[in-house]
Amino acid sequence: MKKMITVVVPTYNEELNVDNVYARVTKIMAESLNNYDYEIMFVDNCSLDATRDKIKALIERDKRVKAIFNARNFGYVRNVFYGLSQAEGDCAVLLHADLQNPPELIVDFVKYWEESYKVIVGIKRKSKENKVLFAIKGLYYKFMNKISDTEMIEQLTDFGLYDRSFINVLKNLDDPVPYFKGIVSELGFSMKKVEFVQDDRENGKSFTNFFKSYDYAMLGITSYTKIMRAASWLGFILGIICLIIAIVTFLSKILGWQDFPVGIAAICVGMFFLSAIQMFFIGILGEYVMSINTRVLHRPLVIEEERINF
Repeated sequence: MKKMITVVVPTYNEELNVDNVYARVTKIMAESLNNYDYEIMFVDNCSLDATRDKIKALIERDKRVKAIFNARNFGYVRNVFYGLSQAEGDCAVLLHADLQNPPELIVDFVKYWEESYKVIVGIKRKSKENKVLFAIKGLYYKFMNKISDTEMIEQLTDFGLYDRSFINVLKNLDDPVPYFKGIVSELGFSMKKVEFVQDDRENGKSFTNFFKSYDYAMLGITSYTKIMRAASWLGFILGIICLIIAIVTFLSKILGWQDFPVGIAAICVGMFFLSAIQMFFIGILGEYVMSINTRVLHRPLVIEEERINF
């Protein structure tokens, strides 16, 4: 009995890449995985260019192509998670339309899937993206591992193969703002890591900027860490230090009243330092409150405008 593979392709303004993704995936399936049934499911996040027209043209040519069109742009995180949860195959392969992650790895993913691994994930060994950005991401994962109860996988991408059993768990999580990389690290399915070198974007431009990266990083921190505990510890440590400084200053002034002037500079430095610490943790607290508020509102992941060929 043949097994069905659903290739999930999230898109946003990818008119220059849609045909390339389709061509490379169909070639791989025809030449290397021809004993499997497959479908390609595009999940479009309200593109503003001709992406949807390109996808509809593919659907007219090939009935194995499906599409979900969102009513508006619900963000990268929600679109990817929702797309995976709608996959109908025995497994789903998540592949981004920019082709930075090589589709040819699907062959290796399927091989490990047949060896009974439930989750096969791509790990960036190197990347042709900005080296500074790549290094910052590495530091972020190391920081997360220091403060999180869940061991985060360094340089984990969401590019990978996910078994039906894992997808069924995703559908039942009921999280309006899922941190997918944390979920993959946490759930404990038998996992295989496949290293690869990430290419440059093939066509078009990336819509990921500093603020979107910051949002995603803070989502991970608020979802999988207890960093606010550091505020209590830091406050306690600073309190002890300030007490020691106060005692030393008082004794020095008493013993050398004329020779030990206590200027306003020391007071100002201490005040601004403590104020900065307070503002930092108030900001972190605000991130937690926003995360809680989003989850309490319990809005849907996405709202579909149209789905074709289901």
